[in-house]
Amino acid sequence: MKIAFICVHNSCRSQMAEALAKHKAKKLGLDLEIFSAGSDTSKGVNPQAIRLIHELYQIDMKDHYAKLIEALPKDINIAVSMGCNVACPSLKAEYFFDFALMDPSGSDDETFKQIIKTLDSKLDALLHAIKTNSLKGFVC
Repeated sequence: MKIAFICVHNSCRSQMAEALAKHKAKKLGLDLEIFSAGSDTSKGVNPQAIRLIHELYQIDMKDHYAKLIEALPKDINIAVSMGCNVACPSLKAEYFFDFALMDPSGSDDETFKQIIKTLDSKLDALLHAIKTNSLKGFVC
């Protein structure tokens, strides 16, 4: 199964979602291919996201880089947008969900950590739905 986390710039929320989902899926023994991408170019991955994900989960995102949607495989099963309103990219997939997360870029660490906590919870729910074959009824 292939999952893509998408956003406009692929610099913060979708990058954190990719890193956390890979970490959690491995712990759960799920065989998933997990990607992130954006619809527009970016200057790179948000340094605050890299630092806080490492601080909170000991996950190293230093090698992450911003990718465009065109770089994703064509056969995505689950597409998850991060919640970027009107400009949010869409992607054809069997399932499409919107995590509706505020962009924490430019926020203080505490606000950023609250967004990460919400993301963590939403990822737990999504991965549980995958593990239990209950995606059809999944609401994020």
